[in-house]
Amino acid sequence: MLLLLLSACSPGGPEATKLTVLATGELADLGPVLADLRRDTGIELVMDHRDTMAATAELNRGFDLAWLSTGRFLRLRGIEPALSTSIMLSPLVFGVKAGQAAKLGAQPTWADIADRAAGGELRFGMADPHVSGSGMAALIGVATAAAGTGAALRPEDVRCDRIQGFLAGRAFGAPDVAEEYVRRQGEAGGLVAPESTILALNASGRLREPLEVVYPRDGIVLADYPLMLLNPDRRAAYDKVVRWLRTPSAQRAIMDRTFRRPADPAVPRTGRLATPIGNPLYFPDRQEVLDRLLQAYDRAGTGRQVVFVLDYSLSMAGPRVAALRRAFAALTGFDRFYVGERVTIIRFAGEVLEQRSVTVSRPADVDELQAVVASADLRPRTAIWAALGQAYRVAEPGASIVLMTDGENNSGPGLAEFLGGRHDAGPTYAIRFGEANPAELGRVTAATGGRVVDGTAESLTEAVRELRGCR
Repeated sequence: MLLLLLSACSPGGPEATKLTVLATGELADLGPVLADLRRDTGIELVMDHRDTMAATAELNRGFDLAWLSTGRFLRLRGIEPALSTSIMLSPLVFGVKAGQAAKLGAQPTWADIADRAAGGELRFGMADPHVSGSGMAALIGVATAAAGTGAALRPEDVRCDRIQGFLAGRAFGAPDVAEEYVRRQGEAGGLVAPESTILALNASGRLREPLEVVYPRDGIVLADYPLMLLNPDRRAAYDKVVRWLRTPSAQRAIMDRTFRRPADPAVPRTGRLATPIGNPLYFPDRQEVLDRLLQAYDRAGTGRQVVFVLDYSLSMAGPRVAALRRAFAALTGFDRFYVGERVTIIRFAGEVLEQRSVTVSRPADVDELQAVVASADLRPRTAIWAALGQAYRVAEPGASIVLMTDGENNSGPGLAEFLGGRHDAGPTYAIRFGEANPAELGRVTAATGGRVVDGTAESLTEAVRELRGCR
């Protein structure tokens, strides 16, 4: 016993130190690495695990350090820790079962994933972005790729319709998406999560079918897990921890035990971690962008309705009706009609020629809509207000109504009679071709909170995409 006491008091061992750490819940798998850190340095990191998004509001609770998946959320709130050092890396990826991976192809884009999700062909799990950094990273990745600007998202770049198409494939959301996927893996073809989460699940033996890792070729959001100094009085201990964690042996231990990539580029990456991840996407630099993304997320799955009122009078023959058909054919990828979306098409000339309504649940439903638009049945005269009145009768509150016409009303009720009726369904947008009266169209759209788009001056395809957006 005396020998043991003398050994414990020996000056040869490291001095014991405790540092409190506000940590993202993803880092619970670092236990063995942190035990080695304590053995070698005498420093114990006392980890307080929180959801990433919630942790950003907890920094003033007296912690010595913070260790989150990224420090970018803090910077958006104007918080800049005294010191910050990246310890490891993990890209946000799409993990899918083999059958789904084959359908997506060798190097799919986020648009390819959104296309299959919107059509009901791909169901996936993702973490709730209100609480999870990886869930928010998924929204950032999809929205950035959808914007196609090659730059950081601005609020005006967040296209709700494109995000809703992607989220139509969401089978479930949970703070701990890995555990939820294990419980419900029969319901989903994969999940959106950090690469380390997918690889750890594959190695766990808990999956009935392993997941293939897909790195969307239009870019990924990269987590760099910075260790951040909050209490300047603990600078010496912080430096000691960082030095140890950045040693080649510690970097290899992190890689082997947690499937995260070494932050030190000099440490060779092994196995699947040697796979190139492509280009990281820019992270937004404004909190307003994240707020807009959460608004789009919260609206997903509401099954909104859009009603298209399409002019098939004889004056539309040729390039005008061809442009209209191209606009619908271009609704693919991020822009396609998505599962749960209710779409009504009303074709008209001197009267309503055809009305078709579909609640999208499978790709064949979209084909049915395309067949309506492909009709060659063009007839004389133009009953704009009669057709638009029919749209208001079938539109549900909150629906968007899109009118496309090239002529002046010369059949059926007049504008005054139409304006005296119901206008509470939702905003009406008019795409104007040729001789259509801009003043009359403007009166109708202004009464409902919509607007007129000049089809001869703007891309019709872009107009249709915009007018289907969330408002």
